[in-house]
Amino acid sequence: MLRMATAPPIARDRLIGLAKVSGNLVRSMELQQRIPPQMEEARVEAELSQIGRIILRLADKDIFPWLEEGGTPKEAEVHRAATIVADRLCGAVADPIIRNAQERRQLATLKEWLTRRGYSFVKAGEGLKYDAMRPGSFAFRVNVLVKLAGGTRKVSIPMDVAVMPRRAKSGELPLMLEAKSAGDFTNTNKRRKEEATKMAQLRSNFGKRVHYVLFLCGYFDSGYLGYEAAEGIDWVWEHRIDDLAQLGL
Repeated sequence: MLRMATAPPIARDRLIGLAKVSGNLVRSMELQQRIPPQMEEARVEAELSQIGRIILRLADKDIFPWLEEGGTPKEAEVHRAATIVADRLCGAVADPIIRNAQERRQLATLKEWLTRRGYSFVKAGEGLKYDAMRPGSFAFRVNVLVKLAGGTRKVSIPMDVAVMPRRAKSGELPLMLEAKSAGDFTNTNKRRKEEATKMAQLRSNFGKRVHYVLFLCGYFDSGYLGYEAAEGIDWVWEHRIDDLAQLGL
């Protein structure tokens, strides 16, 4: 709740970094509602004080005007502040739940559209390789193995959907789709870098063969779309799902 009292609300990892405290302490308090049992009392008190100082420094003065003015807050001011912080907290908890539900609906929409066009659904799992999919098939939750810069380490990039076009030639990569939804414009600019990083990693491994597309629903403004376009990433809006046909599907 304290993280919702700052301007803007501060992310958990950012609070840990700014306060220079144990991540285990913050996560235990937030997720398990307890102090880590093995942590020494003196250290707990010291780190809680550090967290308190950061929260006070970043506190939203429009919500807590008495922090600057001094004096005792009025009952109406306390009620107003509590309502705003509670609303922020509800939003922080609800947003990922809503986003996950939206993603499930988007994938169901894609499955229905592809099935209607004669594509066969393949369950992702052992034995399914993104570069060995049959033409006319698609799968969800497919991992694409890439080498990081320097070529010394490999990582798996998760893709929401991989579709091998019916007219795909031998050696062709599947079309990779990522379902994205946003209930407002607030967090989209933070998330756009994730897609750009994925695209850069895919290109460094597969070159121009990569076709990575976003399947969008909700609030994505021109700033977000322009950033993705500059990275060579295309998109299709959910309400215009038939535009997928223009990608060779």
